[in-house]
Amino acid sequence: MCLSGALGQRVNYPDPVCGIKGSTVTLPCSFTPLESAKIIRVVWCKNHEICQRTTPSVYDSESNNNNPRYRYLGDQKGNCTLQISDLQEDDNATFRFRMEANDPGASFTGQSGVRVTVVDQMEIRSSRDVGEFKRGEEVTLNCTTICSIHQLEVSWFRDGSALSETGPALHLSDLTAKDSGNYTCGLKKNKLTLSEPYSLHVEADQEGGGRPLIAGLVVGVLLVLFAVVLVVYISKRKRAAGRDQTAVGRDEEQKHSDNIYSNDFLPLAEQQGPSSAVEEVSYASVQFTHKKQARPAEETEASIIYSAVARTG
Repeated sequence: MCLSGALGQRVNYPDPVCGIKGSTVTLPCSFTPLESAKIIRVVWCKNHEICQRTTPSVYDSESNNNNPRYRYLGDQKGNCTLQISDLQEDDNATFRFRMEANDPGASFTGQSGVRVTVVDQMEIRSSRDVGEFKRGEEVTLNCTTICSIHQLEVSWFRDGSALSETGPALHLSDLTAKDSGNYTCGLKKNKLTLSEPYSLHVEADQEGGGRPLIAGLVVGVLLVLFAVVLVVYISKRKRAAGRDQTAVGRDEEQKHSDNIYSNDFLPLAEQQGPSSAVEEVSYASVQFTHKKQARPAEETEASIIYSAVARTG
């Protein structure tokens, strides 16, 4: 920005400057005095439009008590560059330069000045809007502020551990799951400037990550099938054993049971002779069986009762 005086003097200021607290910024500046004038004093002040002798200054070429944070890199011929180190909150101001010549009419102050903005903390801006990434993709993280800052010594951290990369930009290519984490950045010499964490997540390898899951599912299915087959087998064995016991019981019952005999009726005449007028002789036998096998054999034999009924005409 150029500002000319009534007699042709001018001061060229840079564009507004943004700096992080604790960092160093440089204000490039040049001035044009009158050719006939000799510059005998240069002054930098902040938030004052004239910067006269009684005005508090951050740098005065005639003073021996200048604040060491403000370093004049110019001269008294045309360069008025000022460097500010360890930037503080009170440096958030408008800085102006004044040149004074041996002729009071040739003294001049560039009233437009240069605006310096001080921010407390860095922030991370990603080249991608989302924090979710797939394996093999890439992303660039920029450590910056609400305004553009250049030539900063930046430190990068992932989950609190320092990374070897430095500089305002961190480029991550061929991403893997190991790159997942919370990233922060800040000035190398000032940890108070650390940014808010930026969460980056890279999806796990689908092929490799799916194999354990598939294997687990297969093993689970096989175990279930084995359990079902085992249960069916045991159930069948139990049913078969029950049928065998029933059959054995029936066989034993049949072995110890007495038979029931039924005989054809014989005519009594065949036993007593032809003269007997016997219409019918009938024989019947009845058997009573006791299932309790513990009784003696003779009791079983005694249980047989024979009865005969004969009717003669």
